[in-house]
Amino acid sequence: MGIMSEHKRRYALLLAARDSEYVKKVYGGYFNVFVAAFGEEVEERWDSYRVVDGEFPDMNELQDYDGFVVSGSPYDAYGDDNWILELCVLLQTLDSMQKKILGICFGHQVLSRALGGRVGKSQSGWDIGLRKVEIIQKFSPCRFLESLTEIPPALSIIECHQDEVLEVPMGAEVIAFSDKTGVEMFTIGDHILGIQGHPEYSKDILNNLIDRLLNQDAIEIGLAEDVRSKLEIAEPDRKCWQEICKAFLKGSDNQCPKYVLSTEDVMFS
Repeated sequence: MGIMSEHKRRYALLLAARDSEYVKKVYGGYFNVFVAAFGEEVEERWDSYRVVDGEFPDMNELQDYDGFVVSGSPYDAYGDDNWILELCVLLQTLDSMQKKILGICFGHQVLSRALGGRVGKSQSGWDIGLRKVEIIQKFSPCRFLESLTEIPPALSIIECHQDEVLEVPMGAEVIAFSDKTGVEMFTIGDHILGIQGHPEYSKDILNNLIDRLLNQDAIEIGLAEDVRSKLEIAEPDRKCWQEICKAFLKGSDNQCPKYVLSTEDVMFS
């Protein structure tokens, strides 16, 4: 082991979903999926709290963390489950402390709700599969985006949601949108970032999720087949999305890989 630096960065993953059998078997749980996507190999510590089961960090230890990530969830971000209300209070506290918070899918939505925005069902129904997201760089006040000199104007990301942010909180900036969802990303200052899509997902995780949604009769088989056919011919820009998240959480100077437009860019669902 190497010599420890004076400050070992510490992050907390707030898990709003229980591990699926597939993710447990293949990846060892969602915690490992997130750390593989956003973590570094050295000089970092990641803790997980299963907020979905009422497990929350000690309020007296919040100051010890450099950042927090809120995961996706099958629950509604506008629901009044006790753990969701407690999560909203925690997010308000972290915001007042100017702690960095990255919200993913449900996390993006509940972060907006907690800070005064409005969340609800999407009028256009489910968004599942690959979605091209337009980045509004020229309007973005975010320093972390400025450090990513190679960021392209549009990126594809895996989506799986039927709820969305309808109104962002006061003081928030919408920095990305798609033809399906008006608020794909929002920021507040340099310490809040919400992303509607799943930067951490790989296509196999989405395919398994589609299987589970079909078994629950949550989606139609026609939609599932359409999504899967498009997944076969296109890839999400996972590397670039992960560098965006790392740059936000850590203030790094990472760069997105060079992006070349192809015919696949018109094939997203």
